Amino acid sequence: MSIVNLAAYRFVTIDAIDVWRERLAERCAALGLRGTILLAPEGINLFVAGTPEAAGEFVDYLRGDPLFEGKFADLPFKESRSDTQPFRRMLVKRKREIITMKKPAIKPELGRAPAVDAATLKRWLDSGHDDAGRPVVMLDTRNAFEVDVGTFEDALDYRIAKFSEFPSVVQAHREELAGKTVVSFCTGGIRCEKAAIHMKEIGIEHVYQLEGGILKYFEEVGGAHYRGDCFVFDYRTAVNPQLAPTETLQCFNCRAVVTQQAQRSPLYASGKTCPACHPDLDAARTA
Repeated sequence: MSIVNLAAYRFVTIDAIDVWRERLAERCAALGLRGTILLAPEGINLFVAGTPEAAGEFVDYLRGDPLFEGKFADLPFKESRSDTQPFRRMLVKRKREIITMKKPAIKPELGRAPAVDAATLKRWLDSGHDDAGRPVVMLDTRNAFEVDVGTFEDALDYRIAKFSEFPSVVQAHREELAGKTVVSFCTGGIRCEKAAIHMKEIGIEHVYQLEGGILKYFEEVGGAHYRGDCFVFDYRTAVNPQLAPTETLQCFNCRAVVTQQAQRSPLYASGKTCPACHPDLDAARTA
């Protein structure tokens, strides 16, 4: 596989966003990288892809350039490979939040919720409880369409359409989580980091975030206790526990996830429609 896909984020105060945005765009263009980098006062979130040489140079640049004041000197990256470039262009964008929760009081830079690493979580799931004997509840903080591609066995899924819905939904279910160890998880760790802090603040006592998210879990322990694939926000659409692209697609028209089975439907037309948005959908349902 000739393309390296990098994902990373960090909650850290960024003041000179416009300067950083310009310099990052220039460097990514020079390296021939494609993808998306989000910059906000609360931090950075990035997904970029390029040749192994370009990816390595970018990691060194982000960790070592004086512009970044050492904020990313130990920034961990999640890495996977693909045969083709999964992004069409390179975007460096300024945002209000690198992940939108609409809870400005949540500031991970000031203190994270406890994290659990992949190996420890697998051991807990193998035994059915944590080291203190409490039952472990996996809480998926992703949007419903992502969850439908794959998730942990018996994970709680509140069917949210966007992450800003999470605080009100988890508040409504707070009592169900009492006395249990709750592990929040997402694709790469960024959403579950905010989610875990919020749950601690509303009084859920035993909360952890999955360090590095699903992608890091796949990288370190494979697909144990996970069913399906993991949705990713690029043209691969989903990766399996070996971090290889799958045959899952997104509909060109409505952006719904289209599984291999759905691709065999007469209502699927590549680049046009899928079973979720085809004009004959209602007729097909009543036929």
